[in-house]
Amino acid sequence: MAVEYSVETCQKLAEQFQAASLHRPMRIQHYEPGDELNYEVTGVVPDRPASVRLTVDKFVGGGFAGQVYRVKVLSVDAPEGGIPGLEVGRLLAVKILIPPSNFSLLFRNVIYAIGFQGPFQLQVNPAAARAGALWQKFIRRGAKIRLGNEQCVNDIIATFVDHTLGSCGELSEWVDGRTWLLEVDDRLDLLKRWKKGKPVDNDKLNSPEYRSKRVFMAEFVKLLHGIGAPEFARQYEWSTCKSQPNCLKRVDSGNDPESGLVAVDFRAGLALLPFLPMSPGDFKLIIKGLARGSLVQFDRGSLDKLEQFMDQYPEEFADMRDALGQLKQVEAVYRDSLPDITHNHVRLLYSRELWSTIFNSAVTGWQVRNTIDDDCAKKLSQGRLATLVFFLIGLLPFLGKFVRRLWGRADYRKHYGAMCTSLDYFRRAVRGRIAEKVTLWHRRGRVDENRTLKLTQYPILFFAHLSLSILPVGLHRFLTDSRFARDKLFYIFERPFRLYFDAALREQWLRDMVSEGKKNHLVTDEDAGVILGQLKEPYIQKYLKSLAVHVCTLPVTQIVSVIVAWVYVRAHPEMSDAESAIAVAAILALFQITPISPGSLCRGFYVLYLVIRERNFKDYNIAVFLGFFKYVGYLAFPIQMAYHYPVLARFMAGHWATGAVHIVPVFGEKGALMEHGVFALFYNLPLTIRRRMGRRAEKRAMLKPRCWHLVPCAIAGAALFAAADQLYLQSEGILPSLKNVWYLTVGVPLLAGAVMTMTAGGTALGRRIVQAALCGIAIGTLYACVHTVVTSQSGIALGVTDIVKIFIWPMFIFSIFSAIGAILTELQLPEPSEDV
Repeated sequence: MAVEYSVETCQKLAEQFQAASLHRPMRIQHYEPGDELNYEVTGVVPDRPASVRLTVDKFVGGGFAGQVYRVKVLSVDAPEGGIPGLEVGRLLAVKILIPPSNFSLLFRNVIYAIGFQGPFQLQVNPAAARAGALWQKFIRRGAKIRLGNEQCVNDIIATFVDHTLGSCGELSEWVDGRTWLLEVDDRLDLLKRWKKGKPVDNDKLNSPEYRSKRVFMAEFVKLLHGIGAPEFARQYEWSTCKSQPNCLKRVDSGNDPESGLVAVDFRAGLALLPFLPMSPGDFKLIIKGLARGSLVQFDRGSLDKLEQFMDQYPEEFADMRDALGQLKQVEAVYRDSLPDITHNHVRLLYSRELWSTIFNSAVTGWQVRNTIDDDCAKKLSQGRLATLVFFLIGLLPFLGKFVRRLWGRADYRKHYGAMCTSLDYFRRAVRGRIAEKVTLWHRRGRVDENRTLKLTQYPILFFAHLSLSILPVGLHRFLTDSRFARDKLFYIFERPFRLYFDAALREQWLRDMVSEGKKNHLVTDEDAGVILGQLKEPYIQKYLKSLAVHVCTLPVTQIVSVIVAWVYVRAHPEMSDAESAIAVAAILALFQITPISPGSLCRGFYVLYLVIRERNFKDYNIAVFLGFFKYVGYLAFPIQMAYHYPVLARFMAGHWATGAVHIVPVFGEKGALMEHGVFALFYNLPLTIRRRMGRRAEKRAMLKPRCWHLVPCAIAGAALFAAADQLYLQSEGILPSLKNVWYLTVGVPLLAGAVMTMTAGGTALGRRIVQAALCGIAIGTLYACVHTVVTSQSGIALGVTDIVKIFIWPMFIFSIFSAIGAILTELQLPEPSEDV
């Protein structure tokens, strides 16, 4: 989740660094809105040079592949002719191929180094950046031929080197788009058949945006394979579950779900290693890669297949023959810039040309990353031994980076020398470093605006914070910021109760959620107006109040789990510290994975209380069941309101479900498949089940109710237990308890409940479940009678307490499992065939 921070504060910190007048430049991880960027760019097709001046309009975000900005073109100086798409005043996208996060940068580089034995080439090698851009141009032209519209591929305009961040980058068309709307769909059964390729009635299919994107991405993957770019296709393989955000729908394309879809991302962030699949679809991709001889996959294409594709459409590619020649050149440099033992194989043993390219590209990469200056680059280019030594020094932990700076950068040599010879400069260097560090802390949310500036004024406070900076961001802030801690405690403990009693606060709560939903494209402006227009209706107020109760129960499970763990450890003093730690961890984990928890029980009983107090089961018939379940319980009221207030129900279900799933790294990204799956599971699936049950109820209304089948069903179930008792007695010499025949204890009542509901004719749903429970009681009663008689015949004396236990437990357990069997059967039964 993005952290709110003050851009003005970051600018003040940058001014403080500049005021220190250090010999080295300030380290910058990403740009802020309003920053001005100046680049020497090269157009993709045609490859003309130009000088551009840009201003950052918005920092969009970043991942493993790099960081993205929306920029405005202020000026263009193109001495050899204009570059198509590069126009003054136009909004463009800038992608700089270095992550804004140090962890993402480290993880990405380690994975890439394992696969290719070198640095991440898209960041450090201009030839690699050019190759990727040229491939995108050819893919765009291929889309025009095969898909009928080149606008379905984002246009890339130019490439450049950012000497401030130390990375290659690219300028491309800015796409004002969104991922997808979470669509209400009560026909998930038909959608499932459609996904499997089975025939369905298209008029009854829902989820048009979901289906359109899935079809488009499948066709686009076919295009990429056909044009010779199979590893680019990994960015759009549906089965990876994280590719969906790479395809956007243009906002100005209207409501037609099939129009405006555009592929926007062609730069993979992580290499695909054969032993490290990172998504379900990666298993298939690894096997396909091995079949074509690619053990490690990233962005390698087949130039031969591309040329064959071009030969099939000579007129369409007539203006791109020169671009193909350039692609061949930069691809050769790119691929030969790494040892890449999985592709170069024995060439590493004899090819002087390969090693020459590796050494030259290494020097270029250090220059791009600002590890060396121009003078050092010239010296290293003239001596292979010096280049090798410089590389080996970089492998030293901690010390290697420092030695490289001394060797490679004159400004750092001057900086470190001045620190050792001038106390005043040393003090200024410390203050400059503090300004850099607290800028990073402020951006990540570790310190607020006021505290950030204080840390630069009082270094002693900075060093106190430095010891806490290894902690998670929230804990660091909680321990050092009393206002933040107070707000958090209020949010967790006091706010839920105020929400319950304060109607105005509840209304503002909903308004804030709607505003956030509009910002995240979870709700349209029109739907937002509908929701806010219903705000004063009594049922909506009741709904918001119930949600407040749900929020109040959020910490219940955590509190109870901690108390139980503490009591357990205190009750077992004989355990060692290690055993106690394991027990505590196991208890806490158990409370998190159980489907019913203390918190969910509180929610469920609250809904049950509403049903009893208002004597109104109809308006709570879904919530009263879902409320008892963990996680799903938060969606009980949104689902309950699906037909009364469909717009509000859809928004709230999307808000709660997607808010939870976005916590999941990578796969929980907005617009990814997990988000859609969670919404479908918690919102659309109950609607689908409800519709199916309604259709079955309509069909059953024409049938005569039946209840006599309870007797033969109960006799059959008891007979199974009697037979099991006899067999167990013959085998073991004693009668079994319910634990000994646990498989029958669970299976027979479940089966009895299923049979009862399927043979109940026109009986109403509620009575079906009651009949199933009664059947379970009857089976338990008959079983207990037989068990008591056989036990008495065996010469075992039974007291009153024993007889009560023999009767009570089977009746109780069997009735519960029989009811569950009936409910599960009702949920799983298909819809009447004529409606399918």
